[in-house]
Amino acid sequence: MAILSCASSAAWADSASATKLLEEAIRSGQTAGVVVSMTLGSEMIYQVALGDAQTEPEPRPMTMDTLFDLASLTKPIATATSIMILADQDRVQLDEPAATYWPPFAIHGKDTITVRDLLLHRSGLIADNSLSDYSDDQSANWANIAQLRPTMPPGQTFRYSDVGFQVLGKLVEEVSDMPLDQFALQNIFAPLKMTRTRYNPSQQLGKQEAAQAAATEQRDGQWMVGEVHDPRAFRMGGVAGHAGLFSTAGDLIRFGQSFLKFSFPDHPAILRTATMAEMTKPTAVPKGIRGLGWDMRTAYSSNRAESFSDAAFGHGGFTGTVLWIDPAQQIVFVLLSNRLHPDGDGSVNRLAAQVADEILKP
Repeated sequence: MAILSCASSAAWADSASATKLLEEAIRSGQTAGVVVSMTLGSEMIYQVALGDAQTEPEPRPMTMDTLFDLASLTKPIATATSIMILADQDRVQLDEPAATYWPPFAIHGKDTITVRDLLLHRSGLIADNSLSDYSDDQSANWANIAQLRPTMPPGQTFRYSDVGFQVLGKLVEEVSDMPLDQFALQNIFAPLKMTRTRYNPSQQLGKQEAAQAAATEQRDGQWMVGEVHDPRAFRMGGVAGHAGLFSTAGDLIRFGQSFLKFSFPDHPAILRTATMAEMTKPTAVPKGIRGLGWDMRTAYSSNRAESFSDAAFGHGGFTGTVLWIDPAQQIVFVLLSNRLHPDGDGSVNRLAAQVADEILKP
């Protein structure tokens, strides 16, 4: 295990303690490797790459440029942000029924579920439908999703739903007349110069670069490297509203900083100030607080540092990815890991919170 890159401001005395936490997590098998970056304003105050991007069949060290399967970080970064861009353009109204934009969704009592309900996970939809509903026939996949019945009326419960974000991804495609991956590339990743953020990286970035991604598990006897781990996203061609996006720590820092008050010449505003405020304002949901596409304080917030302010918003991904943005303190925190490699075990949510808190200790 080697530190590939480490930089921190002298003002933050506990960066060594943060590194020790990460090293112990690797030793104890919580993850094969990890990349962490934290910025305060425009200053990088902590940056480290540890462990391996892949351990089997041959070790391959982690680097700051390692590409990661973001899993559910796809939801806020690609899907929710795309929806908010369409809202900025007055092409989507958040309080309109989702079926306004995708009429087949209306059946079985789903005609009252709004775009906002989907963004807040209060739609009443199930978390996931059966994997048997998915195949290489994308028309059939969408027909199966449209046929799903809600378990209760919208607004009565908070249930984290991949299905809801699949539907939001479909809305982006229906309204923009562009595939979700292309809309996000044109309106988010390219403007922010997130040059290595893509769905299906082997197609978009090249097979050689995708082969340097962090490995997850095996599918059909082959290691998933640069191939989406989520089985539903995989059957949807690698592009879905709930999962499928790949990125690096550096690109996610750029994305996070676009939500802060200061700006760089090469950080164009991808959302109007009022729209960004709407997306990130605390909204009460049953048993928690969410933003539109973002977590704030819910049962899913175990990766949230205690040091973050009440204005902080973030998200995690099943593969071991974490992003938190604290506009009040001008902080962006990224932890990317391959916790599923090689055996499908490992856990990094509490680790992420602990590492961020160590870095921010006075």
